[in-house]
Amino acid sequence: MIRWIELDRAQVPDGGGELRLMQRGAEYSIMADGGIELMNSRLSGSEEALARLAWERIEGRPSPRVLIGGLGMGFTLRAALAVLPPQAQVEVAELVPAVVAWAKGPLAGLFAGSLEDPRTSVHESDVAALIAGARSGYDAILLDVDNGPEGLTRRANDALYDAVGLARAQAALTPGGVLAVWSSAPHPRFSAALRQSGLAVEEVRTPARKGKGGAKHVVWLARRR
Repeated sequence: MIRWIELDRAQVPDGGGELRLMQRGAEYSIMADGGIELMNSRLSGSEEALARLAWERIEGRPSPRVLIGGLGMGFTLRAALAVLPPQAQVEVAELVPAVVAWAKGPLAGLFAGSLEDPRTSVHESDVAALIAGARSGYDAILLDVDNGPEGLTRRANDALYDAVGLARAQAALTPGGVLAVWSSAPHPRFSAALRQSGLAVEEVRTPARKGKGGAKHVVWLARRR
């Protein structure tokens, strides 16, 4: 059996604990405290669906501006670039500088040149700050910063999902723009909060792996009316 090897560790700012980058053969994993796996290079289906489903709801916009919260292993970024037009702008907010370094180093093969795409810009900052500073600035906001709509790696992330955070996200969207949120599991309280926010909400179950078998994750798609 091939053993997991730890490649690097990184601290999450503001007391968010520690991330570990692990490798087992050609497989990579990013884990949080307590051995909780945040992402795995073999499970990219739902992260890719996050970008695809959001684009399907704003398709036709010639120069869309998209904000992705969480760089991760680049699956959402790559999927977004695959469907977005040449005039699109894709901003990625990543709070942990080491994750950006991993993307340019041991995980570069997974990113497949997406960081060098002229449509891509990466901000080493909190996605909440970019959302708060935008007014009708984004056609889509894609959030995959935790294992779901609560601050698992960093308690401050809770503010993305409460009533105030949802109001800020709505204000940051263009009319008809979409907020897309990824989760490893259903979250009834967040579903209720979305519906109470005034956004038009869809909840989609999507396979964790490419294809139709196995576990399913959740993507919420909430459109500004």
